[in-house]
Amino acid sequence: MLREVSETPKVSETPEAPEVPEQKRVLTVLVISQVLSGAGLAAGITVGALLAEEMLGSTGLAGLPSALFTAGSALGALGVGRLCQRWGRRPGLAVGYGVGALGSLGVVLAAAVDSVPLLLLSLLVYGAGTATNLLARYAGADLASPARRGRAVSTVLFATTLGAVIGPTLVSATGEVAHAWGVPRLTGPFMLAVVAFTAAAAVLGGFLRPDPLRLARALAAGPAGPAGPAAAAEEAPAARTDRRGIATGTAVMVLTQLVMIAIMTMTPVHMRAHGHDTRAAGLVIALHVGAMFLPSPLTGLLVDRLGRVWVAVASGVTLLAAGVLAALAPPHSMATLAAALVLLGLGWNFGLISGTAIVTDAVPLAHRASTQGMVDVGIALAGATGGLASGVVVAASGFSVLAAGGALLALAVVPVLALAARPPRTSSAGAAAPVPAAGGPHACPAGHTGGEVERS
Repeated sequence: MLREVSETPKVSETPEAPEVPEQKRVLTVLVISQVLSGAGLAAGITVGALLAEEMLGSTGLAGLPSALFTAGSALGALGVGRLCQRWGRRPGLAVGYGVGALGSLGVVLAAAVDSVPLLLLSLLVYGAGTATNLLARYAGADLASPARRGRAVSTVLFATTLGAVIGPTLVSATGEVAHAWGVPRLTGPFMLAVVAFTAAAAVLGGFLRPDPLRLARALAAGPAGPAGPAAAAEEAPAARTDRRGIATGTAVMVLTQLVMIAIMTMTPVHMRAHGHDTRAAGLVIALHVGAMFLPSPLTGLLVDRLGRVWVAVASGVTLLAAGVLAALAPPHSMATLAAALVLLGLGWNFGLISGTAIVTDAVPLAHRASTQGMVDVGIALAGATGGLASGVVVAASGFSVLAAGGALLALAVVPVLALAARPPRTSSAGAAAPVPAAGGPHACPAGHTGGEVERS
């Protein structure tokens, strides 16, 4: 089996076509928006469980916020995916962040008036922001050549690092601001999320021009230049969709999300129960979030050079190590817990980037955005399941059992190797089912600036 996979042609073996000129601007705008939105992303994972435990008075329900905002992420992924499919990436992503900002504000108001129903509803709406943060990675790949697709995705994810790492470290500072304004301290990170998501929406709405998805479609439809034949393949009937590729990439991302969310959600609760303060928990989560996004450039390079499947398998192995270390970590050892959470973030990073590349390779432009949105619905539902189950498992059996269970579940990623090792199906014409993505090897027609895409 290993020999079969090693003999499978790698993306890196295909010649790298020049990138579309607009790709640089698109990535720059996406990077800025991701830096901003990363600070909002950190609110739910840092203090969401602590806020729920405080307001609901139950450790068993501490995983409920994670379940709610990941369920909201599923709805957000579906809605934003459809908006992107119909109108393009710019309006879809901007609306998603706007809704996330509204949900963050609702959480602050719910805590201020001690309203549990409003808290639960607001956490659900807040999930749209987290969904949009992840969906933005697809926008980075719209105009990327197949041989650089992993690196394009990783660039967008890497940009999230700054905001996502800084956010958890500001728990105390934002808590003081919240206290000064007469609301509970734990709402501080959600106040930051209101500003962060709003700013990200403004950047995308104002500057993501040309729209990468609409430009990719315009290039695919254009008859001029070397883009013609390859682009025509992208617009081939839906039968050319590689369904096995979609299933493979989705399985990788769903499993890694489930394991990561389950263990991460209860780590702050576990730490506080054993004498660690909120600042210590925030630092551990900051290290974890850093590991989720910081290695992205290297991961993207590995995906493009070594192949998607090998990096997907590495995610399962890394998550296994993270779960075992977390299960065996002494409760009072902050360093060991931090090491386990770093491995947890790294394993998630491997799985998300490799899975994203697999899915994007498998779907032609005609319905790429909607398919990607549906895939992220599955990812979000997996996160909701992990978040909800995590509190129940910890309340019934303890954190070590949760971590060990996550470690065993991570091994389910390995069968992806067997699935991907099978020879690709072919169409009736004898061509392999997967098709190259439009906008990758395609150069812009002479004199094209993308302006007509903006006017359409």
